[in-house]
Amino acid sequence: MSGSRPSRLLPADAVLVASIGLRTRRLRAALSALGVAIGIASMVAVLGISDSSKAGLVAQLDELGTNLLTVAPGQTFLGGEAELPEAADRAVRHLTSVRETAAVTAVSGASVRQSPYIEAAETGGIVVDAADPQLLRTLGGRVVAGRFLDAANGRYPLIVLGAVAAQRLGVNRLSYGGRPRLLYVSGTWFTVAGVLGPQPLAPEIERAALIGYPIAHELFGTTRHASTLYVRADPERVREAASLLAATADPQNPEQTQVSRPSDALQARADAQSTLTAVFLGLGAVALLVGGVGIANVMVISVLERRPEIGVRRALGARAVHIGVQFLGESVLMSLLGGCAGIALGAAATAGYASIQGWSLVVPVLSVAGAIAIALLLGALAGLYPAIRAARLTPAAALRSV
Repeated sequence: MSGSRPSRLLPADAVLVASIGLRTRRLRAALSALGVAIGIASMVAVLGISDSSKAGLVAQLDELGTNLLTVAPGQTFLGGEAELPEAADRAVRHLTSVRETAAVTAVSGASVRQSPYIEAAETGGIVVDAADPQLLRTLGGRVVAGRFLDAANGRYPLIVLGAVAAQRLGVNRLSYGGRPRLLYVSGTWFTVAGVLGPQPLAPEIERAALIGYPIAHELFGTTRHASTLYVRADPERVREAASLLAATADPQNPEQTQVSRPSDALQARADAQSTLTAVFLGLGAVALLVGGVGIANVMVISVLERRPEIGVRRALGARAVHIGVQFLGESVLMSLLGGCAGIALGAAATAGYASIQGWSLVVPVLSVAGAIAIALLLGALAGLYPAIRAARLTPAAALRSV
């Protein structure tokens, strides 16, 4: 009839007819959406874990400070090992841009063992260092058991262990059977005075056994030629301090002095994680591609199986565009359900890993919005060809299979 109104498909009706295939073939729809869910979950988890890790590093840097600098001897022109002057510590301390300094000197030939019956070569990677009493304050570290060295006890055979050194030596408490814990240091028994906590900005201290300078000089002849000089600069003048340290520590040979900023290592770790994030995002994109191909395959099969349904709908007045919208909508819904499931899985994985590592949970809003957009686009692309194929079926051709 010339006055009849054309058939229309309202948005709510489009969603309803698009969900028919999902409701009648639930297992197939779930398995098809699984590929998308895995891809989205991996991408959300990678971004979430990366951002949570960066947030943890930033919090750690804020706590430890980025104003710690180290001064160490480099090499001479002839390739030998240089040596910092004994006055380097005092000279650096007088810089107006420096707040605190502490020297550490490796005790040559000394090794720490649980008993003299263990070979001296079996060091377990633990070095013996003479340390200034202000080392812990300069590093911003803490003692988890006992106490640190000071001006009074530094002249006695007392030893403080870094976190890793204590673990490797099996020292988990300072007394054993009511008696103090002792360690054998190259011919002398030392009493364990304390154990340090982790030192993220000075991991070498974690693997060290620390004794006072007076006892180190008395027993081993150790001088104050520092192996490493730790410097806590004014936060507003770190660059200024860094530029002056070499010439101040060793005025005669400043080129033989190495100045570094330990916090840069943590920042470099965050930058390295960005590279790994890109790699894992690529793997997630591959999983998404596989999921999209799976949905496209399922939709093509669905068009072949539902030819009678298509024929009946066309015979009852549905236009070709309505059939196309139905199958395209079904593909998009399937992909969107997989995307939502993937976001939930990725967020859960991020929360679990962040909890284990002790990080703050960070799930970028951009990754969630991007995941939804990718799922919609993937569903549209996967369902486009099957939708066009279904729309091109004429009522007569479709009903021949009834």
